[in-house]
Amino acid sequence: MRPLTILHLAANRWWTGGADPIIRLAQGLEEHGHRVLLGVTPGDRFEAKAREAGVSLVPGLRLSVRFAPHAVLHDLNRLRRLVRDERVDVLHAHHSHDHWLATLARGSAAAVRTFHNARAVRRGWPSATLYRRTDGAIAVSRQIWERCRAVGIPAEQVWTIGGGVDLRRFTPDADGQAVRREFGLGQGPVVGSVARLAPNRGHELLIHGFARLLRQLPDARLLLVGKGEMLPKLQALVNELGLFSQIVFSGYRDHDLPQVLAALDCFALMGAGSDESCRAALEAMAAGKPVVARRVGALPETIVDGETGILLGADRPEAVAEALLAVLGDPERVRRMGKEGRRRAEAEFNPERRVQQVEQVYLTILERRR
Repeated sequence: MRPLTILHLAANRWWTGGADPIIRLAQGLEEHGHRVLLGVTPGDRFEAKAREAGVSLVPGLRLSVRFAPHAVLHDLNRLRRLVRDERVDVLHAHHSHDHWLATLARGSAAAVRTFHNARAVRRGWPSATLYRRTDGAIAVSRQIWERCRAVGIPAEQVWTIGGGVDLRRFTPDADGQAVRREFGLGQGPVVGSVARLAPNRGHELLIHGFARLLRQLPDARLLLVGKGEMLPKLQALVNELGLFSQIVFSGYRDHDLPQVLAALDCFALMGAGSDESCRAALEAMAAGKPVVARRVGALPETIVDGETGILLGADRPEAVAEALLAVLGDPERVRRMGKEGRRRAEAEFNPERRVQQVEQVYLTILERRR
């Protein structure tokens, strides 16, 4: 494949959702010899993380999702000049705002969109017009692929490419003892979840399920990692249940996340969040931890039920408790599932495979355009 000039656009300033996968994809494409540029909303952690990763950022873009006609016209003119002067081959958008900008400023470049969650795929006008002007779409889960088809995007223009995980950072041999000591988790089984403390992330379901698990495993602990607006409500629920010594809120963890995962015996994820590739579950698998999860987002395609973890049969606390007990009640099963999860992460979710898949999408689209 000849080297391409690829411009990724992400009208987002927050370090959440698809931000990390976008940066890792950009790095991987550069390692394959392509020239990669990235446009993000300036002024926050996404921009800082991209600079830290060495990704070439496009200066002068605003990418404000607020209704600001002057900012939109400014960005359109900036992008049109950039596409022309830098001879951009592919404009790859990741959010609806930058998707519109990409199709309006594309010139001779191909327009590609990654849908990181199902709600971003919209029905009717004007989205139908937007999708007709798009050369190809990437869905991070089968559910999103099906929604793309339902809104009229042709099957030959939609590809399913799941998430990737940093296999060098997240490994089964990390040491979690310092984290266990920090939070007083003891030597009993520890369940952990890494997710923003936001509505619809399933923390209440997990807490109620864990409360039932304690009837069988009274020395178990639950470590909830993340921050968000639901923290006071979740703390109140824990206190109401009398579990303030069994359930620990760690706050946001980033630099030592591999050690946090190493402190766990089992990982649980009850909600997909804004990036439905469910990167947190992939990181847990890479760390050699079995995963108990709801059937949301890409989790049904990620978790092999009974082999790398357990997919819940029902969204009830009793089902959560039964699944956790089925894993934690058998230490040999914990080890076996964790080992199989790591093997699956290496085979199916390694970053190199994801870069190759995206490259193939670009190649197919560019050949069709010729």
